Amino acid sequence: MKNRGQRPNVLVFFTDQQRWDTTGVHGNPLGLTPNFDRMALQGTHVYNAFTPQPVCAPARSCFQTGQYATTTGVWRNLLALKEDAVTLATCFGKAGYDTGYIGKWHLGGVEPGIFDWKEQQPVPKSRRGGYEYWLGADLPEFTSDEYHTMLFDNDNNPVRLHGYRVDAYTDAAIRFITKEGRNRPFFLFLSFLEPHHQNHRDAFAAPDGYADPYVGAWMPPDLQALGGTAAAHLPGYYGMVRKLDEAFGRILDVLKSMDVLDNTIVMFTSDHGNHFRTRNAEYKRSCHESSIRIPAAIQGPGFDGGGRVSALTSIIDFAPTLLDAAGLTVPSTMQGRSLMPIIRQQTNEWPKDVLIQISEDTVGRALRTRRWKYGVTATHLDGTKYSTSDRYEETFLYDLQSDPYELVNLINFSSHDAVRASLRKRLIKRIVESGENAPTISPAESSSEGIDQRLVFDNEILE
Repeated sequence: MKNRGQRPNVLVFFTDQQRWDTTGVHGNPLGLTPNFDRMALQGTHVYNAFTPQPVCAPARSCFQTGQYATTTGVWRNLLALKEDAVTLATCFGKAGYDTGYIGKWHLGGVEPGIFDWKEQQPVPKSRRGGYEYWLGADLPEFTSDEYHTMLFDNDNNPVRLHGYRVDAYTDAAIRFITKEGRNRPFFLFLSFLEPHHQNHRDAFAAPDGYADPYVGAWMPPDLQALGGTAAAHLPGYYGMVRKLDEAFGRILDVLKSMDVLDNTIVMFTSDHGNHFRTRNAEYKRSCHESSIRIPAAIQGPGFDGGGRVSALTSIIDFAPTLLDAAGLTVPSTMQGRSLMPIIRQQTNEWPKDVLIQISEDTVGRALRTRRWKYGVTATHLDGTKYSTSDRYEETFLYDLQSDPYELVNLINFSSHDAVRASLRKRLIKRIVESGENAPTISPAESSSEGIDQRLVFDNEILE
């Protein structure tokens, strides 16, 4: 099935809750991701990729629309994406693509069942984001298990798939990719549940035997220092990451065997990270790198040989990038921007920070620059009821240059008053640019008692 001479196929391989440092190109020594690592080295490695919302549904709404979660309306879980939203699927569909979605959706506003597919309703067609082919479920973590995979088809019939869940999704994707008689390019969004935990028993359910090699294995320094549930959960988590990378290799092999790999844009990324209950009572929903930094790499036309892109990149930039790379017009509704001018070395202009919106656990906002992490919280609001606030309090300040694992919170250091003041203005500016009203941010109380003062030069404040 050759399709040279027409627009490239586009495939997104999307994992759930995968930390950036599970990959070899980010320093993980366990060899979990050889296929991802090879693509990052040979294609384009989006080295500094971040989620703008460290929780499942909001992050997914950001990817599908290129908008912030407060704009999509999906600022917490169990909210539905607007039926008239301009999405990746609607854009590729209008351009003549066969569009398909396989796996976890989480944007249909469907209430969770009690580990029984009969207890969960399928996603209505009007809430599927415009995808033509559908084999998905809103909350597979509640209606499937690692060896019990169930999704709904186009007609909302339950479909039982066999094998370990990652393999089951991958087999379904291969059937879509190898569809006979296709005369149009395809856009496929393949969305896995792994390496997310299995909610009904709070387990990181790797395939049989896959967790065993990682008992007592290397642990990221933040988890070594903070503990949480990492010692118990990392073996299964790593086993799932390894299986995902194997599945990714299978997809690439199929595309190569069909002689279409060189005309297919393939992206691998995730919705958010995982801090293993070190920063709050669960696994994400915080401003820390463990929650917000994700793996991201792309290969194919426009990306092969692109090298490492060091620009601070948000998930809201992924949709514009994929559309632009395929030669399509980026809709004016998208708040992100295409990376293609950076990759093509047509410009060096790019924002020097990314905005993080935090919900559910708290109502918060954060700014991530190359050097600094600055976070604020609306401590007076319930994060499950409110998406934004008119006032926040300073909560976090980390110097990522000297403290990359965010173990020393500098928010009360008087030596960093000027840093906080600068970042406060930058965060408010970013909040306004996202479409929200300018809030008031109350400065944290600063103190010099018992603190090892650190000198910060004026030019470093802007980094």
